[in-house]
Amino acid sequence: MFGGAFDPPHWAHRNLAETALKQLGLDQLHILPTGQAWHKTRVLIPAEHRVAMCERAFAGLPRVLVDQREIRRDGPSYTADTLRELAAEYPGAQIFLVLGADQLLAFKTWVRWQEVLQCATLAVANRGVNIGAEAVSDSQVEQDLSGVDIPFTRLDMPLHNLSATAVRAQVQGKSRRYPDLDVLVPEGVARYISEHHLYRHAT
Repeated sequence: MFGGAFDPPHWAHRNLAETALKQLGLDQLHILPTGQAWHKTRVLIPAEHRVAMCERAFAGLPRVLVDQREIRRDGPSYTADTLRELAAEYPGAQIFLVLGADQLLAFKTWVRWQEVLQCATLAVANRGVNIGAEAVSDSQVEQDLSGVDIPFTRLDMPLHNLSATAVRAQVQGKSRRYPDLDVLVPEGVARYISEHHLYRHAT
């Protein structure tokens, strides 16, 4: 499973999905837009927009399913619950949880993180130290994972200093670091953002 706010999904998300499919030899990759995100203080845009953008961001990738179970779930959305459901649906399967290094560093703040480790192998792609709106796109300074004391599998992919924060800042005109939105998000996502006038104002 590869979960997240996807507010919006961007090229690094798609590239991470491609890497996970190839490197881990996945039979299926569930893309899970979060429902009620217990760990986010920022209000997410409505779930139907995030689902629609995920369908466009990951279009054409084999064995990928945009899974809406977390947005349909009442109350806060916890990864441990989703993994329990997937384990029941795929009995005997090896389950991977795909995430970025920033999430790994905060992993022990997750609700029932020990249960997550019991259900899945963490598959982690490194991220840059600075991935905010003003991040330098070609910086190769990675997060330091040497102090992580939980098991994980490293995904080998080029470092991407992209973030949803940078995409939103670009749309809002707070950043002009990139010449075009297509540099940050797949074309279908850029078109959807424009057509639905998303992220024009800070939330």
